[in-house]
Amino acid sequence: YIKKCDSLQEIFDFIDYWNAERDHLPFDIDGVVIKVNSYRQQRLMGFTAKSPRWATSYKFKTEQALTRLISIDYQVGRTGAITPVANLQPVLLKGTTVKRASLHNADQIALLDIRLNDMVYIEKGGEIIPKVVGVAREYRPADSKPIEYITHCPECGSELIRNEGEAKHYCPNENGCPPQIKGKLEHFVGRKAMDIGLAEATIEQLYNHGLLKNPADFYSLTKEQLVNLERFADKSAENLIKSIEGSKNVPFERVLYALGIRYVGETVAKKLAQTFQSIDKLADATVEELTSTEEIGEKIAESIKQFFNNKNNKLLIERLKSAGVRMQQEKTVS
Repeated sequence: YIKKCDSLQEIFDFIDYWNAERDHLPFDIDGVVIKVNSYRQQRLMGFTAKSPRWATSYKFKTEQALTRLISIDYQVGRTGAITPVANLQPVLLKGTTVKRASLHNADQIALLDIRLNDMVYIEKGGEIIPKVVGVAREYRPADSKPIEYITHCPECGSELIRNEGEAKHYCPNENGCPPQIKGKLEHFVGRKAMDIGLAEATIEQLYNHGLLKNPADFYSLTKEQLVNLERFADKSAENLIKSIEGSKNVPFERVLYALGIRYVGETVAKKLAQTFQSIDKLADATVEELTSTEEIGEKIAESIKQFFNNKNNKLLIERLKSAGVRMQQEKTVS
């Protein structure tokens, strides 16, 4: 299943061959991986946070299914981004029954002219949630009407905003919208962030009992509070407190990522931590200083400034500092 290619045409021929032959394989494949065949060049090209720069994948055209769009739900993410999700008449696609599919944003709905009760084409591609990719207009009822995209948050009722040049609508109520608060808490405890051993259902429980409102509240939790809750016994409460205590040793770059600043992923957080060394220096940095940092563009710089100018975020930082969370790079001994 491997071939060394000496030209682009040879790569395309290999792709075409396996696109035709893949149905005869004893296992499923969805594409071909193309790699640079030189260890020296691989080292020069390096890695991003998630993948090597010296390898990429070509995905075959994905299998589609046709089904009816019944209704649309609007989900609110941790950044306030609104994602419309189609509720579908259940249909079998690539071995699983699909009932929901992403509609992405208002522009995509308008571009495809998707309407309620339409027969729509769905595909999985490389995504976990299948997506709607087209409409079979020949099945459309004569009285159908275009979808009117929501204007207010379905969770907290705040009026939605849409920034210039962006596809998504956002709920601006970041400190009062339940899915945003819970999403930030879930992100904060993640394995690549603070690595606190907490399930999503437990965060929901702690939030509903008023024990968690923002990430700093983790460091105020006590064993006595936890053992009074359902699903918590002495041992599990003790383990959670230990896990929270252990998170104080997490390196600064992961703390920065855990804060959930918009557009600041793992790689950007690492660059910022290396460049500015502490949360205070980062908070005081100008847009010019930020954009002069490798991989930091104007959009990311503006988002960072906006985060640190927010009084609730300033209070959060102070509380995390007081709790003993690492807010600067650890000095290395040369």
